[in-house]
Amino acid sequence: MPVEQNTDPARVEAAWRNITAWLAEHAPLSHASLLPPASEAEIERADTLLRERLGFELPAELRQLWRLCGGVEHQDIDADEQGEVFSGAFFPDGLLLSPSKALGPRLPGPGTEDFWGAEVVPWLTGDDEDAPLQGSYIGARGVGKWSFEDNPAGTPDYPSMAVYLESVHRTLNVGPANLMGSDVPGVVWGCLIWDRPQGSWLTDAAEHWSPVH
Repeated sequence: MPVEQNTDPARVEAAWRNITAWLAEHAPLSHASLLPPASEAEIERADTLLRERLGFELPAELRQLWRLCGGVEHQDIDADEQGEVFSGAFFPDGLLLSPSKALGPRLPGPGTEDFWGAEVVPWLTGDDEDAPLQGSYIGARGVGKWSFEDNPAGTPDYPSMAVYLESVHRTLNVGPANLMGSDVPGVVWGCLIWDRPQGSWLTDAAEHWSPVH
């Protein structure tokens, strides 16, 4: 079984604390979306399923993150009549999946192992969390993009989850706004979401969205 090379749970916790402190101050509805830590039983069940079905264990950084937060829960936004904004989607790559929902796209049925071709676990998605089709994975080599259309075995975008989280916090706190890509951070109705000022996907919410930088 491969040894994870880019693991630093302490850095994950420090970066997570910094991000959530920023949310509490600047995006209170996103902060309110945070669920309590996942139970050890939930985490161990996810680990057991991975070991039994795919032969590898949960990444240590993902274990640590779930011990801090077990996912997100959408908060009602009265002004959002079109349902454009998900309060828990405060990462550039969407929302944090819970242990059970993270394994949903990883273990849907026969043939999954051959399709993925890599020892990775989804942890973020910009889709419906009950039926995610794409997002970000975490594995021994770092954090990268996954989807059911593209095999995630290529080069990861970040060497670790810690580096990804630190990049999010640096983007929010220091900038530049496009440090992590063309989507830039902004706040609407107390929620942090990432959008493109040129060619926004927002409609009614667009006029209320204020970029962080």
